[in-house]
This record gives sequence, C-alpha cells and structure tokens, in this order.
Amino acid sequence: MTSVDSEGRSTASQNPMANPRGAEQATTGEDAAASSALSGPQSTSPTPTLTSDSPPMVAAPSSPYAPGERDAKDRPLDAEGGTRDLFVIPIPKRLQWNPLNPPKFTLLLNAIFGFSATFTVANLYYPQAILIQMADNFHVPYHRVTNVPTLLQASYAVGLLTICPMGDLVRRRQLLLLLVLCSSIASLILALVQNILGFEILSFVLGLVSVTPQVLLPLAADLAPADRRASAISIVLSGLLLGILCARVLSGAIAQEASIAVIYWMSFGLQCLIWIMLWATVPDYPAKNPHLRYIDILMSMAKYAVTEPVLVQSCLIATAASAVFSCFWTTSTFLLGGIYGYDSLEIGLFGLVGICGVCTAPFVGRLVDRLVPWLGVLLGISLLAVSQILFTAAAGVSVGVVIVTIFILDVGQQGQQVSNSSRIFAINAAARARLSAVYIFSIFCGQLIGTKAGTTVYLNSGYRASGGLCLGLIGWMLMILLLRGPHLPIDRWVGWAGGWELRKAVADRKRAEKAEREKASEKAIE
Repeated sequence: MTSVDSEGRSTASQNPMANPRGAEQATTGEDAAASSALSGPQSTSPTPTLTSDSPPMVAAPSSPYAPGERDAKDRPLDAEGGTRDLFVIPIPKRLQWNPLNPPKFTLLLNAIFGFSATFTVANLYYPQAILIQMADNFHVPYHRVTNVPTLLQASYAVGLLTICPMGDLVRRRQLLLLLVLCSSIASLILALVQNILGFEILSFVLGLVSVTPQVLLPLAADLAPADRRASAISIVLSGLLLGILCARVLSGAIAQEASIAVIYWMSFGLQCLIWIMLWATVPDYPAKNPHLRYIDILMSMAKYAVTEPVLVQSCLIATAASAVFSCFWTTSTFLLGGIYGYDSLEIGLFGLVGICGVCTAPFVGRLVDRLVPWLGVLLGISLLAVSQILFTAAAGVSVGVVIVTIFILDVGQQGQQVSNSSRIFAINAAARARLSAVYIFSIFCGQLIGTKAGTTVYLNSGYRASGGLCLGLIGWMLMILLLRGPHLPIDRWVGWAGGWELRKAVADRKRAEKAEREKASEKAIE
C-alpha cells in the first residue's frame, strides 16, 4: 500500500502515480490527480521524469478519486460530499458530489469565478480613493484614516497565510460560502458604523475574509480541463486586477455624489449577489486531504516555499512583477496630477484603460494554453519591459504614451501571472491551495515594495528614475527566469536539461514518444 507524507508525495517506489483515496497526489506533473481518478489502478511500469512544463495526463475534468474506491474507513465515496451547506441550507441536487459524474467546468462558472474575484478583492481598495472624505465623515485627522487601508492589507496577508491553505483540507464550496457570508456581514456593519475605531476593527475583519479569489483560483485549476487550465486561471486572475482598478473608480465616483456609507451598501449588495451565484453554481467538490491536520497544512506550505524550485522561481518573478505594477500605478498618479494637472476623478478614469488591458485575459489564457508556460512568462516579462521603456522615455512628453504604457503593462502582467500560475499548479495537484497561497503572498509583498519604493524614488528623482527602477526589477526577473530552462525537471534548481522546444504540442509529442520508448525497453528487458 502506498504511503503519503504531509506534503502529498508518494513514498511507494514501484508506483508513483498510485494514491489511496483521501491521500494527496504524488508530485509527478500537472494532472496526476485526474489520471488516477479516470484510469483506476496504475501499472508498475516506470513513469518518465516530468518537468515543470509537463503536459496534462488527461484532458477531462478531474476527479480526485477513482470511481467506487474506498477510503481507510470504507465509507462510500459520496460520503465525501454532503447535502447541506453550513449545516442548514440544502445543496442543489445537481451540485452534490457524484463520483460517477465529476463536475464540469463551464464558461458560465468560470465567468462567475471572475466576477466573484473582482468584487471581493475590491473590498480592499475602496478606501484608497476616499481617504479625504473619510476623514471629514468621522471628523478625524488625515493620518488617522490612513490606518484603514493599512489594516485591510495587513489582515488580507493574515488571511492568505491562514485561511487560503484550508482549501487543501476542507470542501471548497463550504469554505467559499462561509467567507462570502462573513464579508457580507462585515460590509453591512461598515455601512452603519458611526465611529472611526469601529470602522478600523471592521475593516480588519473584512480584509481577513476577502480571500475568496485565492480559494477560487486553485479550485478553477482543479475543475478546468487540462487543455483549458490557463484560460480558466486567466479569467480569475483578471478578476483580481479588475477589482483593484474598479474599486478606485467606483469609490471615487460615488464619494463625490454621496456619502461613503453608500459604497459599503453597494459592497453588501454585491457580496450577497456573489453568495447567491456561488450557492447556485459551485459543485460540492470533496475535501482533497481529509487525513491531514491544519498544522500539517501550514507546515507543508512553509516547506514548499523553500524546497520547490519552480515555486521559488515563480514567486521571485511575481514579487518583482508586482512591484513594477504597483510602482507604475503609484508614480503615474503623481505624474498625471503634477505634469498634466489632472484632478483625482480624471486620474481615476485612466483606470479604464487598465480595465481594457485586463479584459484581454481570455485571449492571453488561450495563448498560454498553446505555449510552454516558460515561454509565456518570458513574453510577459518582455511586454513589461516595453511598457517601462516607453514610460521612462516619454511619459512626461505625451499623455498618449501613458495610455499605451498602461495597456501594455496590464497585458504583460496578465501573461506572466497566468503562465507562472500554470507552472506552480503542475507541481502537486493535491496542494494547489497551499501553492497558490505562497504565490499570491509573494504578489502581495511585491505590491508593498513597489508602492513604497516607487513613491520614494519619484518624489526624490522624478518619473524617469522610477522607470529606471522598474527596468532594473525587470532585468532581475529575466535573470531568474533564465536560470532554469523550459523543460528542466521540477526538482532541479538550475540548468537547461530537457531541450529548448517552446511549442507545447511538439514538446508534448516528444515527451510521449520518449515515454513509449522507455516502456518498450522495459518490456523487452522483462
């Protein structure tokens, strides 16, 4: 019988693809879970070494377990699901777990994931455009209301590290509904609170439970067919960027015409709508690792953060890319207000250009699905470099350059994020929530670094210096990427073994041919 450790790595020597029900999948490639589910018991023939850009094992929606298989307690498979949400609310019959008919990931469900990500993460950014109105509303000095966005970001970081990993431990439908219910209640109370202390406390709570997108992201990777995984991920990631941009536009526009309470009434309505949509569409996917304890999940997440070469590389790149993104948006505000004399509303409208760039996400996702993910990261970094070269050279000469920079920057950011996400989700199918939490936390750290460094450099030396800083970070990203080739085995830190092939279909065909040759050789020996 195969044993499994807390990181989900199989310890069996003969059959690395086999896994008992309820155990995590072996770290052997992008879709070991689906292969185990749809193929049943595996043979003892050798499994080829897989790389960080290995192909999916199957192209069907993945099921974590084989039909009819029993767990350690011999419970029926459907016992892993349930019939009620939060112990009270009935789950629609069509969404209840059925091992013989695993859930299908539809375009509608993908769109709902993107919408939910947009207006959940927006909770973190509503206050940033209305700090002056907030100070007037609560009759406090400006420096006091700056605590609100700080508390939101701090609690969000806590949620990333403590709540998101639970996606590998519990049923994701229940976790999602509980989080959105909590964010709805917090938004409602924020609309009613009348003092700054209460507003700060509730803001901390709201940031803590606004991690719904980070639960949706690995769930989308689990549900989507392997040949559409990058497209599915791109839509959820685009929701994150849209939430940042839309929140600033919406809150600024509403605060000019109404009180800040209206913003949180709107948020409450949106959270209720999200809850209803998730209840009506999200399948009750079983818990992936019910044999693990919460402390095991946290400890294994920390171990992944320092022992997985692909994850470490992706996080270093993501931190720098996020710093570039935040640095640009921070310094562009000063640039547009100082050199061009735009007011806050006009500056906020530049976010609409960013929204146009984010809306290219489905096309970016389809492109990444056809490429080796390593190449997708390289193309994303290249677009970031083009955007910052334009900004550094001529942002103060023509506002048109700023507009073009915004669009290219957002497309490049989409490209590298989607490609990096595809790479890290291939590490271990049973640990995607933990891998995602580490990756998103690195993005969050990059945002903090970029905002602080960009502001300091711009105020001291101007926009060309801040652009130079961004170009330096992009050079760092390129160096980190080139340390590992596109087909280097996932357990190696540096090198270019495995070839240079950048076309995904060709690379998949060569890998399949190699596996067939190894299998034929093994049979000949026997």
